[in-house]
Amino acid sequence: MTADRLVKGPGMLLVWLYGVMSVGAVSRSAYQIATEFDRAPLAYSLSAVAAVVYVFITYTLVRGGETARRAALVCCAAELVGVLTIGTWTVLDPAAFPDTTVWSEFGYGYVFIPVLLPVTGILWLRRARRVAPAA
Repeated sequence: MTADRLVKGPGMLLVWLYGVMSVGAVSRSAYQIATEFDRAPLAYSLSAVAAVVYVFITYTLVRGGETARRAALVCCAAELVGVLTIGTWTVLDPAAFPDTTVWSEFGYGYVFIPVLLPVTGILWLRRARRVAPAA
């Protein structure tokens, strides 16, 4: 599979969305950790984890290739588990999060993109695998 296989068609939109989420999550978590970490260390640490996941997935999608596709697939699945876990936790125990994370309330503050993105990513990456041998 060539690098461009993952970034053609819907894959390009996926890379763009992950890139935007990377910039948003990195800048938000960096600012919050640098200026107010003691206020909500759990929330800000989880936002930093989300940022790392977004950056890694963006990198693997752009890099392309079968190994990168598999790594992105695993990360998208881990991201989905994280979003669902943190989203549920923030709904059931909002007091545990004095400030929101990227994944709070399933990404409500980000128009639910954090919960939709890994599902879309998984579907695209599975499709890219099936298309690759015929290409």
